[in-house]
Amino acid sequence: MPRPSWKGFLRLSLVSVPVKAYTTNVTSREIRLRQLHAECHSPVKYQKTCPIHGELSMSDIVSGYEYSKGQFVVIDTDELAKLRTESDKAISIDGFVSPDAIDSIYLSGKSYFLVPDGAIGQRPYALLHRSMLDEGVVAFSKLVLSGREQIAVVRPTDGLLTMDVLSYDASLKKPESFEDEITRPELSEGEIQLAQTLIQATRVEDLDLAQYQDHYTEQLTTLIEAKVAGEEIVSAPEPDEPKVINLMEALKRSVAEAGVPAPSAAGGAKKASKKKLAPSARGRKKVAKKKKSG
Repeated sequence: MPRPSWKGFLRLSLVSVPVKAYTTNVTSREIRLRQLHAECHSPVKYQKTCPIHGELSMSDIVSGYEYSKGQFVVIDTDELAKLRTESDKAISIDGFVSPDAIDSIYLSGKSYFLVPDGAIGQRPYALLHRSMLDEGVVAFSKLVLSGREQIAVVRPTDGLLTMDVLSYDASLKKPESFEDEITRPELSEGEIQLAQTLIQATRVEDLDLAQYQDHYTEQLTTLIEAKVAGEEIVSAPEPDEPKVINLMEALKRSVAEAGVPAPSAAGGAKKASKKKLAPSARGRKKVAKKKKSG
């Protein structure tokens, strides 16, 4: 059983549910390459040093903030501890919102499964999960994680509550900062019709993300195993990139490869039949719909 990344309470008003948080990512599948000295292949070490006193041990190191060039104030760990309150051990629900009220751009990429911590948490956990499902809402929350105050959204998924950590609005770049790099070209009706036909022809009816694999990691694993076995490594020839003459030509070729007739000038884009891509196994809930309903 994996160790929880965080333990505390999921708090809604006067109701507190003891929970444990587990990261959703399987880190054991990651392959980490070490840096080596090119001459002797010894691992490169990173040592903490002081420009005056040389190498330091952890007991010699304190934390500080540079308030001016070369000027620091030291922040003691005891002073940091005094800033913490009992609420730091809780995921405090501020309110409930519709799932589409939070733009996906705010998702930080850190997600956790929340599970009840002990028998006492089972009933209020199940009640909160069921009520959120019935109401079709997610919970906007605050918590302290890894020493920082975070905002997050808690949502019901697959019988569990899942917590997605969000980015603060001030930490995100704004779309208008890229306006100078975007032009507004005039699009012909033919281009629009062909693009719509291509989109309709490649719409996915059933999306099963479990069918998608990390091919780079698989190839890297094969490479490492071959190197360990002393085999010669050869590279597969790169396929020739198709030469695109112009946008209209590329759209026409793509529509033809999709196996649907190009739209006529007067008829507009015809409805193309949806295709199946990586169909879900029978009985499995659709991934896309789970995300939307959560």
